[in-house]
Amino acid sequence: MDIDVSRLHLLNVADTCSVWNVLSSRTLYNCCLQAKVHFICPWFVLYECLHKPRKTTTVAGKELQDRLRRARQQGGFQSCELGVDDLQTIQMLEQRKHLGKGELSAIALAQKIGQACLTDDQKARRLAHDVLGRDRVQTTPHLLGWLVFEMRIGDGDIATVVSEHREMDRTLAGYFQEAHLEGCRCRLMANQGSSAS
Repeated sequence: MDIDVSRLHLLNVADTCSVWNVLSSRTLYNCCLQAKVHFICPWFVLYECLHKPRKTTTVAGKELQDRLRRARQQGGFQSCELGVDDLQTIQMLEQRKHLGKGELSAIALAQKIGQACLTDDQKARRLAHDVLGRDRVQTTPHLLGWLVFEMRIGDGDIATVVSEHREMDRTLAGYFQEAHLEGCRCRLMANQGSSAS
């Protein structure tokens, strides 16, 4: 993996895909809450998640929407408005890459407030690296790897996280398993470094 799971920004501006990936596993989301990891969303991401008309609605999709509503009632995934200048930034970013408004608004909001952007979309990640810098772009697997590194999520919980994620028809299970191994490797290296000094 080319990410440093020993470091994580605790406040993340989440795009639509990452909202669903974080909420896909109750175990993962609960560990995030315990570790004081926070997620905020531009208004457009919440629109895409909760209000945008869909051609088909799946059981998993409805469950994820219910989880998001509950999380918001408990203070998570709060929305932030973007102003006219931010919309101009989105329009400028849109000319550089063909991305959805959710990804673009998350990058613009992260830039505006100087926080990290959480995205699992590869094109959005590349653009966010250019706009925000590599250290302020995070993914859900990166988040999981950090939770493993920090021992906020146990090795025995990974199978549950992967199973819950798959039950919600999400596609990052393989990346979660890689992030788990990377979190364990980094923790071992850190422990060896501290015991050698």
